[in-house]
Amino acid sequence: MKPVEFHPEAAAELEAGVRHYEQQQRGLGERFIAAIEFSLSGIIESPHAWPVLERDVRRKLARVFPYAVLYSDEPDRILVLAVMHCHRKPGYWRVRTDR
Repeated sequence: MKPVEFHPEAAAELEAGVRHYEQQQRGLGERFIAAIEFSLSGIIESPHAWPVLERDVRRKLARVFPYAVLYSDEPDRILVLAVMHCHRKPGYWRVRTDR
């Protein structure tokens, strides 16, 4: 099983999402984390099961929340490039790839 690593900006997006949802309702931030973790477990189990968004970047939608995990299945790891809100600036994460 490959380790999962977050691009620093993807980690910041996850934290910002948690803060946002926790401000909306107590406990909602934890539910957001659980939804992202569920997505990550699916990615780890079957990294090629999710659709290619662009080049080698794939997208796994989160359950319940309007977010997606964008990732690259690399030889030694799964690199999470973005924890993206699906209704905002769709291509902003492209600068995070070095391809």
